[in-house]
Amino acid sequence: MKWRFYILSLFFSLGLFAQNEALFEKANSLYNDGKYAEAIDSYQTILDSGKHSANLYFNMANAHYKLNNIAPSIYYYEKALLLNPNDSEIKNNIAFARNMTIDAIDVVPDAGFSKLLSDTTHKFSFDTWAKTAVTFVFCFVVLFLVYYFAYSTFSKRLSFIVSITSLVVAFIALLFAFHKFNLDKKDNPAIIFAQESKVRSNPNNRSEESFRLHEGTKVQVIETYNDWKKIELSDGKVGWISSVDIKMLKEFKS
Repeated sequence: MKWRFYILSLFFSLGLFAQNEALFEKANSLYNDGKYAEAIDSYQTILDSGKHSANLYFNMANAHYKLNNIAPSIYYYEKALLLNPNDSEIKNNIAFARNMTIDAIDVVPDAGFSKLLSDTTHKFSFDTWAKTAVTFVFCFVVLFLVYYFAYSTFSKRLSFIVSITSLVVAFIALLFAFHKFNLDKKDNPAIIFAQESKVRSNPNNRSEESFRLHEGTKVQVIETYNDWKKIELSDGKVGWISSVDIKMLKEFKS
């Protein structure tokens, strides 16, 4: 019975894929014809089916941008960047979208060793750092065996030096992998969707208003309490905002 289930699942997946491909082409045609709202509806249908990709989010963002929908355009550009962080076209378009936002928030830059550590850590993903560590551990083991069984002094000396170097590199890569993992875990971005949102000092409507934010602004969520999110801005300001006013970026429907 199981093989029948797997075959049915395979046919269903292939059918859904074909349907989504047809919808994607239809949405692109609607976009090219200037029917942006209709294109968005078709893209949304694909998203509702559990399909997500950088191209899908990018096209969705472009359609919203054409309609001057600030928050949705930035939101979907950011989603596209999460899946394809090195795409220059996405970076270029999101820069235009960010120019439509009201809030001008300074970025507190890293300096010195902190900047060097951050830049190096973000050079690669956690998986890449972890694979690098495993690769050099493997090299260490092989070279240490060569050292152990080698007869000539030169071969022993060379294999020992290179094996120790491989072990050091593996250890450094492992440290970067853990650091990258911790940074990614703390990275919890969201986009303000309310036209104007009051950020308060505590998670309730009676607390003092700290400042206001407007649609399209990107924030970091650092804590959740009931229907409130504690956010931090790139300039270091913190406060509490209603959960209904923002949309989390790292939530992907499947």
